[in-house]
Amino acid sequence: MRILLVEDNKEIIKFLKPCLEAENFVVDAAEDGAKGSFLARTNDYDLIILDYVLPKKDGACVCQEIRSRGKNMPIIMLSVKSEIEDKVKLLNIGADDYLTKPFSFEELLARIKALLRRPEKIENDILMVDDLVLDKNKQMVTRGKKEIYLTRKEFALLEYLMKNQGIVLSRGMIMEHVWDMNIDPFSNTVETHILNLRRKIEPKNASQLIHTISGRGYRIG
Repeated sequence: MRILLVEDNKEIIKFLKPCLEAENFVVDAAEDGAKGSFLARTNDYDLIILDYVLPKKDGACVCQEIRSRGKNMPIIMLSVKSEIEDKVKLLNIGADDYLTKPFSFEELLARIKALLRRPEKIENDILMVDDLVLDKNKQMVTRGKKEIYLTRKEFALLEYLMKNQGIVLSRGMIMEHVWDMNIDPFSNTVETHILNLRRKIEPKNASQLIHTISGRGYRIG
């Protein structure tokens, strides 16, 4: 899943980004409201973490711009302000949750998971393609009765493919959803990860699951 973190404090970004990536989230970061609003309105994110006080555009303005474009991903607002009036204002303009600074990563992570479990975001935690099973809660992949050990990025790639079973996904779509915006678009990262994934989930004598569609991309199932 892909998260946008809009925060002007570089130390908070430096702390949160690797922590979220360790939980298998792809994270883009913006250090001001203008850039954050642009990224939110031009990309597909599963969730946004948005600071209230930002340079160029404040969090309230960014939140309103996101909602005005019909974007309905969950938004968690961060702020040092703890007054009820501020919380009510931000919730009324479209924020889904409000977390007062300072906070622990464990609390933020719990709120992220709670928002992603809401009815409008419900997804099957068990993904299956033939005899390949991916359990998102346990972060486990099996084929038949054999557990397959994947890197975090391989797991995220496989999850994206399985969530879109039967759909051809272009190289650009995969890069956008599995990697952050800092990836070199001219690298062979996607091809390398697809190759490594195939080696792990398609052992000898096993049926092929990942298909290359010439000139278009990749499809599973």
